[in-house]
Amino acid sequence: MIKKYTCIVCPNGCEIEVSIEGTTILKIDGAVCSKGKEYVKQEIINPQRNIATSVYVDRGDLPLASVRLSKTIPKDRIFDVMNEIKKVKLIAPVKMKQVVIENVLNLGSNVIATKIINRIV
Repeated sequence: MIKKYTCIVCPNGCEIEVSIEGTTILKIDGAVCSKGKEYVKQEIINPQRNIATSVYVDRGDLPLASVRLSKTIPKDRIFDVMNEIKKVKLIAPVKMKQVVIENVLNLGSNVIATKIINRIV
């Protein structure tokens, strides 16, 4: 089977064509750098994703704080992690890189704040 991927690792955005049988990679064409080959291998064997979203903040100068994961998680766990993030409500102040959920669902990734939210006095 032939599958086509657009690499998202670097700005080149290589169009990569992969010949596979099941999860066995027979041939990879079109990757300008080694990162593209590694990206395609990961997509076939164990696809990973990061999440960026926001959570509610009480008593803050903004109503939402942006958050993201500290490292990627398996693609098939995105909705499970999002359900956990939806449960979070922070109280200002919120600091940059503040851990919002530690080791979310035991996946080895923390949910961290990426925005400073000051407290309204």
